[in-house]
Amino acid sequence: MSENPDLVVGEDGLARPVWAAADPLLRAYYDREWGMPVRDEAGLFERIVLEGFQSGLSWRTVLAKRPAFREVFHDFDPDAVAMMGEEDVRRLMQDARIIRNERKIRATLTNARATVALREQEGLVDLVWSFQPEQTPRPVRFAEVPTVSAESTALSRELKRRGFAFVGPTTMYALMEAIGVVDTHLVGSHRRGSSGVWA
Repeated sequence: MSENPDLVVGEDGLARPVWAAADPLLRAYYDREWGMPVRDEAGLFERIVLEGFQSGLSWRTVLAKRPAFREVFHDFDPDAVAMMGEEDVRRLMQDARIIRNERKIRATLTNARATVALREQEGLVDLVWSFQPEQTPRPVRFAEVPTVSAESTALSRELKRRGFAFVGPTTMYALMEAIGVVDTHLVGSHRRGSSGVWA
C-alpha cells in the first residue's frame, strides 16, 4: 500500500487517498460517508444540491459550509425548499455562511420542485439508482479515476429533461461516486468495497 504515492497510511494503519489523509474534515467525510449508499429522497436531494454548489470550488469549501446549507435549506426537505421564493433568494444572497451564487441557489429551488414532481413517477431515488452501471471502475491511481461516464451523461440528460439544473455529466459522476452508485475508492484504500453495493 505504501508503494502507491496516491495512498497514505495513517497512524491508525489505514490507507487513505492523499486528499483524505490530513485534513480532519475531509478524513471524517471519507471514512464515514463518501461512497456509502444514499437511498432516501432528502439525502439524495442534499447530495445533488451540494455537488452543484461544489462546481468550480473545492469539496472542502462545501463541506465546511454544509451545516449552514442544511439550516437555510430546511435540512434539505424538498417540500420546504420547493416553497421558497424570491424573498428567500435575496436573503440567502446576503448570508455569508453559504456559497452566495444566485444561479446555484435558484437551481436548488428548481431541483426541489423537480424532486417533488418526480414522486408522481418513479421518484428521485429510483431514477438516480437506475443508472448504476454493470461494472464499477477499479482505480489504483488517481489518474485512473474517471470524471464522467456514459451513465453519468445519460443521468444528466434525464434529470435535465425532468426539470433539474446544475446536473451536468461531470457533476453527476461525482454524485454517483459520493452515493455509492460506483466505487472509485482506490484499490488498497481501507474503504474499497465498503459500500456493500460492489463486491
